Amino acid sequence: MPTNEERLTRLEDMRAEALLGGGPVRIERQHSWGKLTARERLDLLLDPGSFVELDAFVTHRSSDFGLADQRFLGDGVVTGHGTIDGRLVFVFSQDFTVFGGSLSEAYAEKICKVMDLAMKVGAPIVGLNDSGGARIQEGVVSLGGYADIFLRNVLASGVVPQISVIMGPCAGGAVYSPAMTDFTIMVEKTSYMFVTGPNVVKAVTHEQVDSEELGGALVHTTRSGVAHLAAHDESDALDAVRRLLAQLPQNNMEAPAIAETTDPMDRMDAALDDVVPADPHKPYDMHDVISGIADSGSFLEIQPGWAANIIIGFARFGGRSVGIIAQQPAVLAGALDSDASIKAARFVRTCDCFNVPLVTLVDVPGFLPGVGQEHGGIIKHGAKLLYAYCEATVPKVTVITRKAYGGAYDVMSSKHIRGDMNFAWPTAEIAVMGAEGAVNIIFKDAIAAAEDQPAEHRRLVAEYETEFANPYIAAARGYVDAVIRPSETRPRIIEALTMLANKRDTNPRKKHGNIPL
Repeated sequence: MPTNEERLTRLEDMRAEALLGGGPVRIERQHSWGKLTARERLDLLLDPGSFVELDAFVTHRSSDFGLADQRFLGDGVVTGHGTIDGRLVFVFSQDFTVFGGSLSEAYAEKICKVMDLAMKVGAPIVGLNDSGGARIQEGVVSLGGYADIFLRNVLASGVVPQISVIMGPCAGGAVYSPAMTDFTIMVEKTSYMFVTGPNVVKAVTHEQVDSEELGGALVHTTRSGVAHLAAHDESDALDAVRRLLAQLPQNNMEAPAIAETTDPMDRMDAALDDVVPADPHKPYDMHDVISGIADSGSFLEIQPGWAANIIIGFARFGGRSVGIIAQQPAVLAGALDSDASIKAARFVRTCDCFNVPLVTLVDVPGFLPGVGQEHGGIIKHGAKLLYAYCEATVPKVTVITRKAYGGAYDVMSSKHIRGDMNFAWPTAEIAVMGAEGAVNIIFKDAIAAAEDQPAEHRRLVAEYETEFANPYIAAARGYVDAVIRPSETRPRIIEALTMLANKRDTNPRKKHGNIPL
C-alpha cells in the first residue's frame, strides 16, 4: 500500500503532466506558428492567480485506431473559472497541442460542465477556440459532443454573456457554437472559420482558395459579418474580451456596473452645433458626434468593418454603459440596407438581453433602393431591425440629427415603437421623403403647367423645406419630446438615462416571438 507521501507525489506528478498538454515539442511548434498555448492564453485573459481549473485529469475513453496508447491529461481542453476585473467568469481554452485540439466525448463533457455551472451561478462564458474539429476516431460520439455544446449555447443565450475568441482553426460543425454566442473575436493571420475547407471547396466547386481567403479574420469582419472584431494578435484579442465584459452585466438579472468617470456630466460640446453641414446632401462623420457626447474615450465600436453605413458599439454616459446605434452619413448617406439592418438588429437584441440602455443617433434618408436590395430581401431584413426595437424593453433614447425619412424614421427607435425619450436637433428633417421628391409628387401638375418649370420647381422646394423640413411638426404632436441644441446633447441624454434607470416595461406573455429570420 502506498504511503501518504507517495500519494502526494503522484498527485504532483499528474498536475505537472497536465500542465504540459501535448508535450514540449508540440508546445514549441505552437509558438513557432505565432500562437500561445491554451494555458498561456488563460494567464493573459484572467486576473493573475485567479484561475481555478476543473477536470485536469480527464482523459478520453476510446481505444480504436491506436487511441488506447495516446492519452493526455485534460484531453485537449483546459476548463475552469477565474475572474476578470474581479468578476467571475467561466472559461474553456482548446489546446491544439493535444490531438490538434480535436473534440472528443470527454472533451465536450468538460465544456458542458463549465457552461452548466455558468448558467447556475449567473456568470459569463468565454471560449478560446483553437481546434481541428471533431475527433474523427470517435465518430458519431464526437458529433454528439458538439450537439451537447450547441444546446447549451442556446439555453445560455440571453441568460449570461457568451464570448468566443477564434485563435486558430475553427471548421466544420465547430463553427456553429461561436456563431450562436454574443460576440466573436478573431485573430488576424492565425485564425479562420469555415464550414467546408479549401480542399472540399475545390473538389465541389472547382474554386481555388486558401484558408485565409475563405474564412480569415478580414473576410469575416468585412464581408460576411460573422465576426465582430479582428485583433492584431492574441493579446489584443483577449484584451477585447475584457473590454466587452466591462460593458456587460454578469447575467440577465443584473444591470451593467456604473464606472467612475472624470468627464463632467454637464459637459457641452460647442463643436456639435456646427457638425451637420448646411447642405443636406453633404456628409459628415457620425463618429464626431459620438465622441462629442459620450464619456471621453469610452466608445468601443463593434463590427466597424462590416456594413459601415451604420455604427454600433458600447459607450458610457456619466459612467453608465449604453449601446449606441447610429447612422453613418459618410457611407451610403446613412441609408439602411440589408447588412446594416441585420447588424443593428442583432446588437439591439444583445443589449436588450443584458439590460443595456440604447442610444440611437438618426440621420437616415430611407432604405437603400435597388434591384439587388429588393431581391436580397431588404423587406425581411429591415423588418428584423424594426422587430428588435419594438421588442426591446430597456431604456431607449433617440436623437435625430438630420434626416429621418419614410419608414426608416419609424424603424429607428421612434416614439411610435416605444422610444422613451426622443430628441431632435434643429437641423432635423422628419418627413415621408426629401423635399425634392415630395415636390415632384405633390406639385407635379403645377410644375408642368408653369412657364418657367425649373424656377417654379426651385421655389416649391424652398417653400416645402421651410414649411416641413424641420422637427417642429413632429414636436407639436409629441413625437419628439424636445428640440435641443446639438451642444447640449450629452447632458440631456444623461438626464434621460438617469430618469429611466428604473424603467419597467414588459411584452405580452408568449413562448417567443417569430422574428422574420
